[in-house]
Amino acid sequence: MLNRRYLRIKTMQTLYSYFQQEKADIGFYEKELFKSLDKIYDLYVYVLVLFTDIHHTAHLVLEENKNKRLPTKEDLDPNLRFIENSLLVALTNSEDLKREVIKRKISWQSDFDLVRKLYSELRNTELYKEYMTSPTPSAKEDKQFLISVATEFLYDHELLNHLFEEKNMHWADDTFGAFSMVSRTFEAFTGTLKLQPLYKDPEDDQNFISILFRKTIAGDKEYDQLIDLKTKNWELERIASMDVLLMKMAIAEFLHVNNVPVKVSLNEYIDISKEYSTPNSKTFINGVLDKIIADLKRDNRIQKTGRGLMEGN
Repeated sequence: MLNRRYLRIKTMQTLYSYFQQEKADIGFYEKELFKSLDKIYDLYVYVLVLFTDIHHTAHLVLEENKNKRLPTKEDLDPNLRFIENSLLVALTNSEDLKREVIKRKISWQSDFDLVRKLYSELRNTELYKEYMTSPTPSAKEDKQFLISVATEFLYDHELLNHLFEEKNMHWADDTFGAFSMVSRTFEAFTGTLKLQPLYKDPEDDQNFISILFRKTIAGDKEYDQLIDLKTKNWELERIASMDVLLMKMAIAEFLHVNNVPVKVSLNEYIDISKEYSTPNSKTFINGVLDKIIADLKRDNRIQKTGRGLMEGN
């Protein structure tokens, strides 16, 4: 499932696109935002299916080797550890995954050459060799091996990432989210495979996204003024546009998302700025927002609800 930080980042990216247009349609961009989030689930399913197709490839190679004109002893009596991996078998047999594959029309058939190449490369890694020769095989080791394949072998694979980007231009930024969901799926395996949901709480998370998206747009001019008052030595045009956008989103969250503490929101936007803005952004954003928070609290404009949110928020 996607955490709130990831939801903020996807909202930020859509808001950035929205504000680049002179007369953008809020409804259209909001729909695009939710579509982009759903596409992350497509990528998640693509990666899971990739594992099942690599598993299928292992079976094909096994049969090909047995049917050689002069098969070796190893060809006739192969190490079945990979093929019998308990998590791989559960993944291949998962009815939930099969339903998602049909629903989302996902297939590796047209890219099966890459699947075969990935399996061939995997077999030559130390990760694979150590797993296949482990003296103490276990279900726990099966699971840990596949987590390592996902995070150490597939996640940074250049050809695979290139293919994902060809399928969807936004997936270059979404691989972390999708692979994180894959890892959590594998970590949670206890004999029965359960797919991760896209959202932890669909209603609450989708409401959070809509409020953050719409209130940032609705408060655009007001938030400009709040930021301008605290940056008197700067012209607003000279401040990095991403810094301005992140501060506006933060203010919208302070004012309109009642179940998230101010400190949590502040820290989230500071962290996001480290990845998406300038090296000095975190210090600048922290300083400006601290002043704005003080004014909003003084004017009693920040209203948080729920246990632990009323005081020291």
